[in-house]
Amino acid sequence: MRSDSDRWAPVLRRAAGPRRIRLICFPYAGGGPDLFRSWAEGLDAGVELVAVRLPGRGPRLRETMYENWDSLLAETFDALSAAGLLDSPHAFYGHSFGARLAYEMAHLAASAHPGATRRLFVSGSRSPNAPQARPYLHELPGDRYLDAVRAMGGTPAEILDSPMMMRLFLPTMRADMRLAELWDDRHGAPGVDVPLTALYGREDPVDGYAAMRDWKLYTSGDCEVVELPGGHFFLDTHRDRLLETINARLEGSR
Repeated sequence: MRSDSDRWAPVLRRAAGPRRIRLICFPYAGGGPDLFRSWAEGLDAGVELVAVRLPGRGPRLRETMYENWDSLLAETFDALSAAGLLDSPHAFYGHSFGARLAYEMAHLAASAHPGATRRLFVSGSRSPNAPQARPYLHELPGDRYLDAVRAMGGTPAEILDSPMMMRLFLPTMRADMRLAELWDDRHGAPGVDVPLTALYGREDPVDGYAAMRDWKLYTSGDCEVVELPGGHFFLDTHRDRLLETINARLEGSR
């Protein structure tokens, strides 16, 4: 039987030797832990890799997806805490929708596990004060929504061209995208007290530099805004460059 911790946050790789830090990853809209499995070979030996699995994907496919941020945050944080993932040194990484979730987790962890969050990576996500582009993609009707998803890239053609696969994936993707688009500044400045690395793709038409430059307002710790090659899904297309950056920052978070 699958344990609750494995259902929520499977460990994709144990540290080789003593664990120095745990990297907890949050996927983009509609994604799951499989997005990060290929990271195992590129992370430094002392890094344990964990990825969060929300309802609506994988073995949780039939579970009800979240309709509001309060329940999403409360239940995700409770699951990570119950699994013992937050009481020792860790870092959060999230991309797009996942970056919003990672930032909110850093807020909750600060009071429950002070000092345990050593770094926050937010990639491909506007800062809390940056306006969301309109019209909202999650409100588009079927064909227009599918065209918008296709234009963003990131979703394999074999999924986009399969009516059966799209019936499975689109509701999850749309539900996550709705939360991402409705997300705004829930806390105000200065946000968290954690070193923050904001990463954006040079050719990203969704959340590029202009949308991410104000992340420095949302931490009282050090903040950097790092450009990487690629578009919105640079974590897939330029994985090695991204992992080089993550490894260097985690090494500095000892």
